[in-house]
Amino acid sequence: MDTMPNDTLEKMKSVVRGHDTCVLATVSEGRPHCSLMAYAADDACGEIYMVTPRATTKYKNLMNNPLVSLLIDTRADHPGRRPPDARALTVEGEFLPIRDREKRASVEARLTAVHPYLKAFMNSEDAEIFSVKVVSFLLLEGLSDAYFEEV
Repeated sequence: MDTMPNDTLEKMKSVVRGHDTCVLATVSEGRPHCSLMAYAADDACGEIYMVTPRATTKYKNLMNNPLVSLLIDTRADHPGRRPPDARALTVEGEFLPIRDREKRASVEARLTAVHPYLKAFMNSEDAEIFSVKVVSFLLLEGLSDAYFEEV
């Protein structure tokens, strides 16, 4: 696995910016759990924002173990092409609930700009709006080219 120059860190961030769904992987008591999630990222791709009901396995897992992994891939960008053309980006990060009212309002606006259907849900009592603070990126291009970058 190679470490890439900073211009390729931008390639990693472009995968984040170019998509709006990911798979969120959580773990609690040794049991993994994956969830398909809508997201929006901050401009620097240092934080990725999501919302979830509190009465879910994923939320319980996040509260017990804040370390997470996200998978964002480009398969849907290239219909009919073979997997060697696809990129898969694994994002390692830490769950951080958003308690600050101003930041929450800003994140809500960012999420609804990308996912307007989330607005009503975000206003419910059960909604937890949170951030994944990015720790690292691992980009797989094709079948064997992998690049890692800590942020």
